[in-house]
Amino acid sequence: MQRASKLETYEALSSLPEQQRGEIVGGVLVTPPSPLPRHARAQRAAGRFIGGPFDDDDGLGGPGGWWILPEVDVRLGVHDIVRPDLAGWRRARLDDPADVRPIEVVPDWVCEILSPSNAAHDRVTKRRLYANYAVPYYWLIDPEARTLEALRYDGAQGGWFEVGTYDDTSVARIEPFEAIELPVGRLFSPKRG
Repeated sequence: MQRASKLETYEALSSLPEQQRGEIVGGVLVTPPSPLPRHARAQRAAGRFIGGPFDDDDGLGGPGGWWILPEVDVRLGVHDIVRPDLAGWRRARLDDPADVRPIEVVPDWVCEILSPSNAAHDRVTKRRLYANYAVPYYWLIDPEARTLEALRYDGAQGGWFEVGTYDDTSVARIEPFEAIELPVGRLFSPKRG
């Protein structure tokens, strides 16, 4: 008889060195490498373009009403603790999360920035995970392909539906942030000559 391996919980993440990134998916500890600069740039830009008008309304003309946070621990379940590149919650669903770790409310929106080392994990494993917990919106930003893929979850209809795929020439109003126009090309590093 084979003994089942131990399913990891939040305590495993708490024991990682401060600089080490980690998530637990299906009870398995995943420790991805540090991101490339183009990944970090896309994350920062998306946080600025979405967070500005929706979180702190820094003059970009948005409606506010959201918490938009980079790389916070989110406990979806006891054996599923993720650290999305960006996550957002409508303020009506989550009190000020300033001192909360992990956040235990399923996000209303998750954005992952794809890297060569994590693309399959984000496209397959985390897409399935976010569907299991009915995360309403999932964006995948690919700095290499210079695209943004937006998905909406509809459990009654059986899963994810594509809101749209946008390239670096697009200026679009993308759910759930359609109140603003997002210049998709500004998420990416300048093109090399």
